[in-house]
Amino acid sequence: MIVMKFGGSSLANAERIRHVAGIVKAHLDRQPILVLSAMGDTTDHLLGAGETALKEGRLSFQGIIDLHRRAAEDLQLGEGSMQEITSLLDELRDLLMGISLLRELTGRTRDYLVSFGERLSVRIVASYLTKEGLRAHPLDAWDAGFLSDSNFTSAELLEESWSLIPARLLDPALEGSLPVVTGFIAKDEGGNITTLGRGGSDLSATMIGASCGAEEVQVWKDVDGILTADPNLVKKARVVDTISYEAASELAYFGAQVLHPRAMQPCIKTGTMVRVKNSYNPSVEGTRIMPAQGGKIPPIQAITSRKNVTLIDIVSSRMLGQHGFLGEVFTIFARGGISVDMVATSEVSVSLTVDSHYDLAQVRRELLGIASVEIKTGKAIVSIIGDVRRSSEILSRTFRICELLGIQVQMVSQGASKVNNSFIVDQGEAAEVVRGLHEEFFEEDPDSPKGVK
Repeated sequence: MIVMKFGGSSLANAERIRHVAGIVKAHLDRQPILVLSAMGDTTDHLLGAGETALKEGRLSFQGIIDLHRRAAEDLQLGEGSMQEITSLLDELRDLLMGISLLRELTGRTRDYLVSFGERLSVRIVASYLTKEGLRAHPLDAWDAGFLSDSNFTSAELLEESWSLIPARLLDPALEGSLPVVTGFIAKDEGGNITTLGRGGSDLSATMIGASCGAEEVQVWKDVDGILTADPNLVKKARVVDTISYEAASELAYFGAQVLHPRAMQPCIKTGTMVRVKNSYNPSVEGTRIMPAQGGKIPPIQAITSRKNVTLIDIVSSRMLGQHGFLGEVFTIFARGGISVDMVATSEVSVSLTVDSHYDLAQVRRELLGIASVEIKTGKAIVSIIGDVRRSSEILSRTFRICELLGIQVQMVSQGASKVNNSFIVDQGEAAEVVRGLHEEFFEEDPDSPKGVK
């Protein structure tokens, strides 16, 4: 059994749905379970409709209606399917009307609103697959065993889901059918619809795969897999064949928009392989994400960067060796709800980075009570994912490239996962650094990083 998850761009219209159906048919011998996102940009449009109803008191969701009805008509779905789609759209209209009248949009209501995207998507796709001769069975996530806490807009799945999901999806009553499950959503113990936050649809797929003992989870995107660098920056970027969970998590955290780290957690727990594939180019094998292998590890697997970073240098104003300094610093950031990305420390100072969207005014005031503070905006993190045992060699060559480019490295940090070396440069220099490093490590020899045996 495999799990196949398709994102919004793969389901953007009737043509893309037909294409996805062809991919699914080619994998029928592997007993697939499908997990679907909302069609195209439907989630964003639903949130926009909610804001319009809240702030302007009017309904604005005709585009959502048109997208789904047009897809259903183009796919020539039957009357029963059209009625089910119309029923959901009527329910959506009633919800938006309520928001416009009450002028209230709580987290719980927002999750209910967003859920319509996935609920419509699975019904359209399942109906088309049935029309094509497959026994497709649409399932809302709560009917597939997804039980979450009540942290609306960013819910976590409860432990009970590990037993509920296989009990529902491996039920003999579904044997021989093709389950088509909504990604991204669940219900709490009170029966309220919740959403699973960032990476939620991928998390739905990996949770099914891990709990049901699937051979692999296929996450179908619009790229050929995880690449050695952002193809928008590096034209010669190529697909990474195999990567560990830890390395993939670091890549995602530091800028590669492929698979959110939290989505990999269920598969890390069970050792289930995840494969990233391209729905626009299905013949490509994609990237396998799996437990670290004991064999030879490539010195460099990928290079990524993340912009809009703020660098904060904090130097203690107390006596040398004063204990509790670092504890106080991180307590201040925690109190402000600010997540720290990179850290470099000494006995009396600490340099760290945060996303630029945070308001640091209050944090700065509190830090000035114990230290001098310098805040530098407009920075970027460049991360090199590879074999930490080669760090000295990798960093030596990295600094040489930066020197040749005339770029100053402002901070260096090695990740606790032992697969990541990251450093800070000015934001405007990040692309040039990534291109220079990719040429150094990947492009001279097409089969292995340059000069590394």
